Amino acid sequence: MEYEEAIAFYRSLDAFNPVKLARGEIVMNLESLTELLARLGNPHKDMKYIHIAGTNGKGSTAAFISTILTKAGYKTGLYTSPAVLCFEERIRVDGEYISREDVGRYTKIIKDKSMEMLRDGLRLPSEFEMVTAMSFMEFRDSGCDIAVMECGLGGIMDATNVIPSPELAIITSISYDHTEILGNSLTEIADKKAGIIKEGCDVLLYPQTDEDVTELIRRTARKEGASFNIASLPKEENIRRSLKGQSFDLTALGEVFNDMRISMLGNWQAYNGAMAVNAALILRQRGYSIPESAIREGLKDAKWPCRFELLGSHPYFIADGSHNPQGVAALADSLESFFPGQKVIFITGVLSDKAYDKMMSRVIPLGRAFITITPPSERALDGEKLREDLIRMGAENVSPASSIREAVELALELAGDSGVICAFGSLYYIGQIRELADEIRTGQ
Repeated sequence: MEYEEAIAFYRSLDAFNPVKLARGEIVMNLESLTELLARLGNPHKDMKYIHIAGTNGKGSTAAFISTILTKAGYKTGLYTSPAVLCFEERIRVDGEYISREDVGRYTKIIKDKSMEMLRDGLRLPSEFEMVTAMSFMEFRDSGCDIAVMECGLGGIMDATNVIPSPELAIITSISYDHTEILGNSLTEIADKKAGIIKEGCDVLLYPQTDEDVTELIRRTARKEGASFNIASLPKEENIRRSLKGQSFDLTALGEVFNDMRISMLGNWQAYNGAMAVNAALILRQRGYSIPESAIREGLKDAKWPCRFELLGSHPYFIADGSHNPQGVAALADSLESFFPGQKVIFITGVLSDKAYDKMMSRVIPLGRAFITITPPSERALDGEKLREDLIRMGAENVSPASSIREAVELALELAGDSGVICAFGSLYYIGQIRELADEIRTGQ
């Protein structure tokens, strides 16, 4: 099967829709993927894993950890979602995307086995389940020593949770998102995330603001016989930030690390980097050889696109995939830190099932202008509707754009050479922003 045919096949499948899931119209469990993997020879077994759940910070933390492990000499797989730049980025080995040839080859096998299941009266695996199966096949065939798996949604019933007990279960910050599926309280959401904790693993928890969440995860770890750890984070006064990069000092598990440098921007990335340092130290205790040099190099070289990513400086152009209230609050904090007192031209598009009113209320005071778009998703909120809601909420200078290209062109025109542009609201369109910003700038 050719790559283009594989992508067309995945696009032909029903797209994930949390509203349908909440209504019970579609099913989310591990039965279908478990059956598919069995028919594929169980490629996920006999491998070591790091499993990451949480509301925000999963992808960046995964990028830091996987890069550290690669620098330490371990062949490392990385599975993340959703795709931002291209399909292949979801599956990586030592930072390299899965090849298009392998996407086509694995998809042919996965499609054939999935259709077998359908003929046998079983549920057809979802697109996410099929791609998760592909990641296991790629990691097995590449001879990975360990794979870092990012949960797609929740934890306990997420497709990635078919893996055996991981070396390390990481839970990042927990806040409200997908409440129609995960629950209306932080403890309900945390309970779903804690489902990745299995017998014998270590647990690393990002310090939570809700003590009930911390206690719930602590109890879950105790029940599963897992070692529980709360991450040590750098103090704010020990973080140094600039648009060229950041550095921080950290004491974790009795070790002192000074001037730990990261290339990623965004106020929260120092904390995600610190999570990775904590993870590396826990893995050391489990027998992994991870020298400090690998930790330093991994932090510095890790990249994660469209997370407060600076696309250019004349004008400043930030692309950020934040798509829930906590993420947008962190984005706003970073804009205030890096561009104090400066008003921002926002490009924004959201999904209709997100708490976008809470998201927008945080950035409206920072806005010089808003340009609304409709993300390329069947769950998208129409850009015109978002414009009306922004005006109702008190935003000024709000204009809808008929396309993402038009939005970028208008933002660049408004900003001139010295303004600040920030695109945010959904990962479903932010990759296109990244490509178009560079294309339009260079006049190609």
